Amino acid sequence: ENISDFSLNITDCTQVVVPEEVFFTVAAAGILENLLILIAVVRNKNLHLPMYFFICSLAISDMLGSLYKTLENIFIILCKMGYLTRHGDFEKKLDDAMDSVFILSLLGSIFSLLAIAADRYITIFYALRYHNIMTLRRALVILAIIWAFCAGSSIAIALFSYEAATIIPFTILFPLMMFFILCLYVHMFLLARSHAKKIASLPSSTVHHRTNMKGAITLTIFLGVFLCCWAPFVLHILLARFCPHNPYCACYMSIFHVNGTLIMCNAIINPMIFAFRSPELRSTFKKMFYCPR
Repeated sequence: ENISDFSLNITDCTQVVVPEEVFFTVAAAGILENLLILIAVVRNKNLHLPMYFFICSLAISDMLGSLYKTLENIFIILCKMGYLTRHGDFEKKLDDAMDSVFILSLLGSIFSLLAIAADRYITIFYALRYHNIMTLRRALVILAIIWAFCAGSSIAIALFSYEAATIIPFTILFPLMMFFILCLYVHMFLLARSHAKKIASLPSSTVHHRTNMKGAITLTIFLGVFLCCWAPFVLHILLARFCPHNPYCACYMSIFHVNGTLIMCNAIINPMIFAFRSPELRSTFKKMFYCPR
């Protein structure tokens, strides 16, 4: 907020503000949609698989992102109304807590996407050994490690966010993990054809391979949507930390509210992709909303 106010003094760019009604509507829709994903997976025992548990992890990350932006907007409104001061001790702790939720959401999304990508890779190239490699117990252990690491990192980064030694590794992690996932995709699709020929003689291999490639395509859509929605906000963090006084950087930072809204749009789009790409989820949603006679 302080950087946004300062940017108005050094640039001619007008700050773009998203209406509060739109903001809260998008946030509420994202939270409800991802909550439906969690309920659907819990209710349908056929969805108690590692892949859907990783999807639930991504849904929780999206919910945290929408919750963070909602709390932040409420905090800003209370500051403007005079109920809170920007430099009070309680407000500082509240701000650190919200920052930790944001970082937890970002790291959770990145590592959940990485886990889904690894799961798809094993499904495609180690199809016959998949159930021995990726057991339900191992999936839960992986998720426990991911969220323990993300929680610890989010608290540490929020507490020491003023130090460059903390910001630089955090900002490097985002493109590094995205590059790793991209390399995994390229390797996955380059070897998919040759692998399909090797298992073509096995029973029901064609149908199984098509299903796995459909999952890989779905994951590619997830990654594209994630980059489009999160990259502008991560760029805002970098510019605010390293060039807050530059007029061009300040001009970009004037669309802070738009970048925040994109994060919440990601929480809305992902459940839609789940619903359209997964027959099991579609069937579960129908049973949830339409009671059979």
